[in-house]
Amino acid sequence: MSNALFQVPLITLDGQQKTLADFEAKAVLVVNTASQCGFTPQYQGLERLWQRYKDRGLVVLGFPCNQFGKQEPGSESEIATFCELNFGVSFPLFRKIEVNGAGTHPLYAHLKRQAPGLLGSQRIKWNFTKFLLSADGQSIKRFAPTTKPEALQGEIEALLE
Repeated sequence: MSNALFQVPLITLDGQQKTLADFEAKAVLVVNTASQCGFTPQYQGLERLWQRYKDRGLVVLGFPCNQFGKQEPGSESEIATFCELNFGVSFPLFRKIEVNGAGTHPLYAHLKRQAPGLLGSQRIKWNFTKFLLSADGQSIKRFAPTTKPEALQGEIEALLE
């Protein structure tokens, strides 16, 4: 995996330094998340995808973001506790990042360039925007916040074959 995308530094909620290459996945689902969003119940669907496909090579990665209506105000420990207690989240969660503007995290800068949104927009419009990546990072598909996690099963299956 020489792809630069897989070398971008990421920090988990508990402070571990990671990169996408550390996950050795066949498919990676990257989602900007928030605890106080109308789409927050999607944590449940994301966890179901993780449980269903993790042994076949899917990794789900959650990136809390407070840029949309300040819907993720909590600390790292508050986010972790909320996700675990309310939705049983066991997939990896990372420290809060910015997905738009001058402080855009390098992971999201790359994802937005490779898979722009509607009418070519690179801007992330809201929490729970999803990016599904192939193992080599050559295929990156973007899904709107309104796309429920379970709607991605066919796309995930195709990457896992």
